[in-house]
Amino acid sequence: MSKRDFVFRIGGAAGDGVSSTAESFAKICSRSGLHVWTYSSYQSVIRGGHVWTQVRAGMERLLSHGEDPDILVCLNQATMDVHQGDVATDGAILYDSDSIKLDPKRLRSNVRPLGIPLRKMAQAISPNALMRNTVALGAVVRLLELDFRHVETAFRDIWGDKKPEIVEQNIRAAKDGADAVASLGGPLALGLAYPNVPKPIITGNEAVCLGALAAGCKFLAQYPMTPASSIMHWMAAHAAKYDVVVKQVEDELAAINMAIGAGFAGVRSMTATSGGGFSLMVEALGQGGMTETPVVAVLVQRAGPSTGLPTKTEQGDLNLALGAGQGDWPRAILAPRTPEEAFVLTAKAFNLAEIYQTPIIVISDLYLGEGHRTVDGLDFTVPIVRGMTASDGGAMSEFKRYRHTESGVSPRAFPGTKGYQFIAGSDEHMESGELISDVLAGLPEFVEERRRMMEKRMRKLEGLRKDTPPPELWGPSNADLTLISWGSTHGPAREAILRVEEREGIKANHLEYPTLFPFHVEETAAALKGAKCTLAVEGNYTGQFARLLRAETGIKPDHFYGKYDGEPFSPRDIANKILEVVS
Repeated sequence: MSKRDFVFRIGGAAGDGVSSTAESFAKICSRSGLHVWTYSSYQSVIRGGHVWTQVRAGMERLLSHGEDPDILVCLNQATMDVHQGDVATDGAILYDSDSIKLDPKRLRSNVRPLGIPLRKMAQAISPNALMRNTVALGAVVRLLELDFRHVETAFRDIWGDKKPEIVEQNIRAAKDGADAVASLGGPLALGLAYPNVPKPIITGNEAVCLGALAAGCKFLAQYPMTPASSIMHWMAAHAAKYDVVVKQVEDELAAINMAIGAGFAGVRSMTATSGGGFSLMVEALGQGGMTETPVVAVLVQRAGPSTGLPTKTEQGDLNLALGAGQGDWPRAILAPRTPEEAFVLTAKAFNLAEIYQTPIIVISDLYLGEGHRTVDGLDFTVPIVRGMTASDGGAMSEFKRYRHTESGVSPRAFPGTKGYQFIAGSDEHMESGELISDVLAGLPEFVEERRRMMEKRMRKLEGLRKDTPPPELWGPSNADLTLISWGSTHGPAREAILRVEEREGIKANHLEYPTLFPFHVEETAAALKGAKCTLAVEGNYTGQFARLLRAETGIKPDHFYGKYDGEPFSPRDIANKILEVVS
């Protein structure tokens, strides 16, 4: 048997070390020169429940976390009961033979049961119960014929700051697990050749952080909220090295207002949250639009409404981002598809925020934000463009903070700049910043001023449209079906397209949107002009992007496929829908 990739799944209860064991395995795979993609399905409890993590690794660049596991590690009976029937033909199930029972009737053909006394073997080395995971990990490494030296280097990185004997105990436990497999039939013989050239591996949230640092971010205010919390954790861990001020504040109201305050003072600033926290930020975001203050807000979506499913993924917050803040104000909403694009678009967001003096939203989701993916490399030579400032020509006496301009962008002055004092209120104002909302509103002169000031701000949308990436049409031009999606759905959709062409001869292509707003109307119309049939695919119930597409262009997708169960799309899901639509 010869394969180009494999899927590993490990499950247990919260607190069993499922995620950390899978992360260690992902590092071993990336150091073996494999491309890696992970997904964790977990719950809100700290202990108990049922959680599992999947790691897919392969010779070529991956597009999803995969489907049926080739290897399943069961740390408890619940994992065996839930997942044993999912294991692919010719795969293996590894479990503790002293405490977990397998049902052979539920297995697919040629699935090899590997009962090993994991806990007993671990306790012979250490009283730490989690050492059984290391025994299992060593067994998996032997099954896949990975180079054991990557296990040792990974363990030294993970536990290197602890006592040396902890590292040595884990290495010994892994070797014992590997030896146990040797006595139970040996490796799976998948036929993979490992390059053993390490590949960098990061999460989407870490890519956001790296993009922010590359763009010169110096301030983050955030209140922890899954799945955005790891942005704050990473930035706090690296704050001293990169001279970034990180504030964990009392709530999201404080987070957005502090970030806007920092942006007003001239510091590149950011906040990050999920849907519930973003709901609290919307009034302040509108204030940023009115005062024309740059700030970057990262929205990492999870399943809603309300508290919803805090640890599950969804694409249900597009309407929230589009409507954030009462009234109209110019914004851009960027939706990265990959960690590389999360890096690029986050860095771009800081430039856009300062060039156009307005809040910029980067919208992601749990699937992208928390999943580990290998990347080919990131270019940290990011140009930093701070936009028009009052000192860029023009007499001091003529300075008007909100001067009417053709582009809608007015000269910006930083507080404390001598001679450039101005008023910045959240009420409507004149060019000078003086408010018109109290005793002047309604007078004919100021009715006109309100109209002109609103139009000035909204003219920024044309510049934002030109400076944001247009939709990308991927796949053959003569397709039978055109899929339409945004954000993290892109990978499973592309894999589904490749699958239906290979297996069924169906040609499909894919229109993908890294920019959701301002909407690229002309590019969309050109891309869809020759489409024979269209299918919108997004992770929500109502088709929020499909509605935006129709509102902006008049184009209604012929079919819609929404997913709102908390789990990400799989290629199989989308491939089945393609077959349904085409037939």
